[in-house]
Parts: sequence; structure tokens; C-alpha cells
Amino acid sequence: MHNPSSTGKRFVTQVPIRFAHCDPAGIIFFPQYLVLFNALVEDWFNQALNLSYADMVQQDQVGLPIVHLECDFKAITRMGEVVDFGLSVAKLGNRSLTLNVDCTGPDGQLRVAAQKVLVFTSLQTHQAISAPEPIRSAIEHWMN
Repeated sequence: MHNPSSTGKRFVTQVPIRFAHCDPAGIIFFPQYLVLFNALVEDWFNQALNLSYADMVQQDQVGLPIVHLECDFKAITRMGEVVDFGLSVAKLGNRSLTLNVDCTGPDGQLRVAAQKVLVFTSLQTHQAISAPEPIRSAIEHWMN
């Protein structure tokens, strides 16, 4: 699927694993990774691309839903750990964006690796649209 130590540019943020993320055993409940990976994309937009994710959705009426997802769960993550969530761009298409995302423990152990394909959509028509130029430009600039 992808290699989290690849040479491509990566955005990384640290995330504390909280009670709300976990099942009764104190282990992160696997659907929470999808919520956290979405937060990672928002952080990437806001911090690395210097674009407001909220403005994209609320003002520009552009959505970025997942249309394809592959996930490999390698090891457990426990409540109280602070883990790294990483993101790199695998492909920027005309209407789509393929991202490699992962979670790595404080010991450097890969916990989860995923690849997700997102499609730019109009929130008015819910149809796929070309990536808006300011977003495309910011992603291309960040990748270089």
C-alpha cells in the first residue's frame, strides 16, 4: 500500500489518544482512525497548505469525501499514548486526491497505514468537480 518512511514530503502531527477514542479495553476503536485521519487532512489544509478547511466547506461549498479507502491495522494503540499521524500525497488528479496516511507509536512502530482517495465535489450539486485552482496550487507548492 504505502511506505511511511518514503522520501516524499510528509505532514506529521502528534495526537493524544483519549478515552473517547477507545473501546472498553482501552484500545483505540478502529473507526476512530477514520475520524482522526480526517482531522489530519483538516490540519494539513490549515497548517501546511495555509488554506482554511472550514472556509472551503462552508464558504466555497467544496467537499472532499472519501471514495476509496484501504487500511492495514498493524498494532494496537492505547489510551494515553501520544502518536504521530502522518500524511503524504500519493497522487493529485484533476478531480481527485490520493493520500497516504498513517499512525506511528512513540516507539516508531507503525500502527495503521491507509491510502484514501478523495474527490473534490460541489456541495450544491454533490457532483465531482475539478480541484479548485487555489487548492491545486497550494498542494503542488507543498509537494515541491
